[in-house]
Amino acid sequence: MIMGSEAELEAVLSVARLMCLAARTAPKSRGIDNIVTCIVKGEDLKRLADKMREMAEQWGEYFRRDAGSVEASDAVVLIGVRGMRGVGMNCGACGYKTCQEKEAKARVDTAYRGPVCVMEAINLGIAVSSAAKIASMMNVDNRIMFSAGSAARALGMIDADVVLAIPLSARGKNIYFDRK
Repeated sequence: MIMGSEAELEAVLSVARLMCLAARTAPKSRGIDNIVTCIVKGEDLKRLADKMREMAEQWGEYFRRDAGSVEASDAVVLIGVRGMRGVGMNCGACGYKTCQEKEAKARVDTAYRGPVCVMEAINLGIAVSSAAKIASMMNVDNRIMFSAGSAARALGMIDADVVLAIPLSARGKNIYFDRK
């Protein structure tokens, strides 16, 4: 016999796996795939939430608020991009004339590591949107979070330059929007 709460958790984890698949197969600039994914669950949710609370001192109180939502989640899907190298388009959107000029510049490493190729950032947005669409289609509550993504990156949970997180929950009320 499988009780409802166990079935719901298994379903959320199945949806998380499908979200990783959607992120992988999402269209990419010039067909270059620098997307990485990871699923956080169990005790690692508390570790992620604790890091978010710690980061609230520097980044703002919304990190603390989001930490409560992450800790109450069933799982968190992390989607990141390794975007330092770029796709070689020399478009200038990163602020440098050529990709080579951008790559030669000093690196910044705060919530994210940069400068990041704008095309890679667009790829990340498309991948995250594709993943969130899967969660929505499967009726799993979710919300895209910068806060949880940057905390996961700081913890080394995922090897990427820019990371966004999508916490997932199956409750009677949406814990990501019905909050203070």
